[in-house]
Order: sequence, then C-alpha cells, then structure tokens
Amino acid sequence: MSNDSLPLIGDYSTPDTALNGARIGVVSFPGTLDDRDAARAVHLAGAEAVALWHGDDSLENVDAVIIPGGFSYGDYLRAGAIARFAPMMSRIIDAANSEAKLPVLGICNGFQILTESHLLPGSMIKNDHLKFLCRDQVLRVENNNTAWTNQYGIGEEITVVLKNQDGQYVADEKTLDALEAEGRVALRYVGWNPNGSRRDIAGITNAAGNVVGLMPHPEHAVEAGFGPTTAAGAHTGTDGLGFFSSVLSTLVGGTK
Repeated sequence: MSNDSLPLIGDYSTPDTALNGARIGVVSFPGTLDDRDAARAVHLAGAEAVALWHGDDSLENVDAVIIPGGFSYGDYLRAGAIARFAPMMSRIIDAANSEAKLPVLGICNGFQILTESHLLPGSMIKNDHLKFLCRDQVLRVENNNTAWTNQYGIGEEITVVLKNQDGQYVADEKTLDALEAEGRVALRYVGWNPNGSRRDIAGITNAAGNVVGLMPHPEHAVEAGFGPTTAAGAHTGTDGLGFFSSVLSTLVGGTK
C-alpha cells in the first residue's frame, strides 16, 4: 500500500510534522471496507500506510496500527468476534499491552474488534432503532490526552461521518462509572445519540491512552471536497484529520 497508489485529489494541506518515515499499519480482514480510506488518511497526514493482512503473524515494524471499519467475517456470530482470533490480532494485542504501548485506533468494526479483544471494555450491540444509519455526526472531544486525540482541544466539537448497524456501546454501570471517573470517555455524541450508546459515548480509550476505539469514521473527513458539509460549504469538513496527525505527534514526542 504505497503512497504512489493513493493519488492526491482536491485541495488539502498536509500537517507539519517533524517525523519522516512513520509507518502506520492498516489491517484488512475478510469484509473490511474502509482500509483504503484509512490508508489515504494516513497518507494525507504525512505518514506511510502499511497493509497488514489478518492472517499474517508480523506487524512489519510499524509504529502504530489502525483497525478500520467494515463487516469483518460478515459480522457472523457477533460483530468483531471472529476477527479477534486472527493471528494479526494476537500480535496487536501483545504490542498494545507491551511496555512500548503500540498506538492502536479501532474505527467502527475496529472498535467492535477492540472490545471483543478486551483491549477496551464494554461491548457493541445493534442500534436501538434496529436500522443501519449513515449521517454526518457532531462529536465532542472529552479526552485529548491520548495517542489519537492530542491535536484537539478539550470540549472541541468536530463533525465526522457515522455509518453503522451495531453501533450501540454498552457496559455495566460499574464499568461506565469507572470510564467516567478515569477520564476514559474520549468522545461523546452531541445533539443526538444516533444509536442508543450508554451515556452518549462515541469513543473510549484504555488507561494508558495508546488504544482508542470510536464508532464514527474520521477517515471520511480528511479531505476538502469529500468530507461532511460544514458552514464553509458542501463536503468541506476535514475534522477527522486530527486523529491521524495526533498519532504522528505522539510518535515524535515519544508519549503514549
């Protein structure tokens, strides 16, 4: 997945970064849909996207990993439940929990896989209205002290794309209270809870801040002309790019 295979389209600005040659792995499972979109977001942020196949047993010396959206293994059994046992996920789990604390971002189905892998607590079930939903969604940043959100401000509201069927985040009250008390709710839905997620939770982080999962899709809001509609005009939103520039800032600073 080289940069040459991702031709630049539209008007955009690559964020300044002191890091040259960062390698961000993007995992593909059978049924993954958004791996190329995630790779493009990585490219636009200024890093190299590295394709990782679910059946492989090596992380290919990547500096961070994205588990993108889709319907891994057709969402059979449970969304993300089968993907959790892929050889690549074993490597990711070990690296995320290691002393090096590999940064890992799970988007939509990737978030589901992270909960099934117990890298993040809770679970994802069908939307409370039992329908697939696709819309532009406003989120509020609740925690900017993670590997994937440090380029946002606390309380900043951003607009990215939401598209899911099994997007309702659930956990017992003890877990929810702990997430709130420890500041581990990373993002919250604003204006409308689109899927019934407990406490309007759109994304969470682990205690170390290197693993983040969110249901909406920041990779669909990284390039002017193709993102959400904003006050500046139709499809002008690029609020999602901050997730990908955040991890580069993390790697430069050696934090999280």
